[in-house]
Amino acid sequence: MATYDLTPRIAPNLDRHLVFPLLEFLQERQLYPDEQILKAKIELLNKTNMVDYAMDIHKSLYHTEDVPQDMIERRVEVVARLKALEEAATPLVSFLQNASAVQELRADKQYNLQMLHDRYQIGPEQIEALYQYAKFQFECGNYSGAADYLYQYRALCTNSERSLSALWGKMAAEVLMQNWDIALEELNRLKEIIDSKSFSTPLNQVQSRIWLMHWSLFIFFNNENGRTQIIDLFNQDKYLNAIQTNAPHLLRYLATAFIVNKRRRPQFKDFIKVIQQEQHSYKDPITEFLACVYVNYDFDEAQKKMKECEEVILNDPFLGKHLEDSNFSTVPLRDEFLENARLFVFETYCRIHQRIDMEVLAEKLNLNYEEAERWIVNLIRNSKLDAKIDSQSGTVIMEPNHPNVYEQLIDHTKALSGRTSKLVSQILEHAQGQSAR
Repeated sequence: MATYDLTPRIAPNLDRHLVFPLLEFLQERQLYPDEQILKAKIELLNKTNMVDYAMDIHKSLYHTEDVPQDMIERRVEVVARLKALEEAATPLVSFLQNASAVQELRADKQYNLQMLHDRYQIGPEQIEALYQYAKFQFECGNYSGAADYLYQYRALCTNSERSLSALWGKMAAEVLMQNWDIALEELNRLKEIIDSKSFSTPLNQVQSRIWLMHWSLFIFFNNENGRTQIIDLFNQDKYLNAIQTNAPHLLRYLATAFIVNKRRRPQFKDFIKVIQQEQHSYKDPITEFLACVYVNYDFDEAQKKMKECEEVILNDPFLGKHLEDSNFSTVPLRDEFLENARLFVFETYCRIHQRIDMEVLAEKLNLNYEEAERWIVNLIRNSKLDAKIDSQSGTVIMEPNHPNVYEQLIDHTKALSGRTSKLVSQILEHAQGQSAR
């Protein structure tokens, strides 16, 4: 299933350190030859300071204890550079490690800079040295140290561009340490800056949004409320436009989030239109499954796509996360996806038919007769389905579903309110743009 592997599309939008977890996953799933993955790792490592790791992979790849001379020389350079940067940053690092001294810092950055200069002879050069030292630590793979120093650097930095760069680095470090809650906080800070910052060109702002969405995949699919949060972010007009323009492959993750989300959202109908519009630029079994069910009403094809969806999920680094429980291994998102996908097929099929043959339904749901009967009984028992089973004829009889006028009115009012808010925000943006000129 390497056909549907999105790593070649996703990797260019990530920091090279964030690509390593993807390669580790692909190696574990054996989607590519081991030699190909190891070569890709070495190519990535050559542009970092993780020389020892590169040496280990070189030994594994070529089955030797010898390493090239250029790697040995590179290691000497890295150690020397690290010592030099450490010395340059020592005055500020020593200050930050002194708890009583740190208490003198205030929220006012200008005051802090003046105080550091007057009392501790720490100036812009030492603050810049801290940034370079933190960046070098990150390149060496010391993500914990890098995250701490980048956080402290941002508290003192007055250069907005440098501060933004440090925030990207901080979020990457938290992701690589799997500190998902802290990483989510940094993600929200970045989003706020990207949405409010004045970029040199609109294209730069779009690119920043695309980077943010790619980096966010690590966080959302490892966070308890991630399936809701990814919809909240990706489905915003500006972000959805960026996806459609430059990164349609991200539709896979938004589609998955819509399918596994417990609460069916009003935006779902609009998203189906996006899937339909973008079929020429991107499609995979997950997006095609939604098109089969909600656009083409082709349930036989939807059944085939469900089987393919399972393979796509298992081989996707973000969707195919395994949970180990003693000797038992499971992929929670796959199980949720298939359960909800069956429900999607069933609900849509039931809208078209009033009396449904159980054998036909079992076939559409990729279940045998007994499993399908148990599944439908559970739906009826949990009040998710207004129907009854006629065991003698082996059919499901749907109860007539009369639309609730009040619910329809509320839905239309919400939609009108949303469109009004969108229009107001666009008018305000246009007015601000005119005044800036």
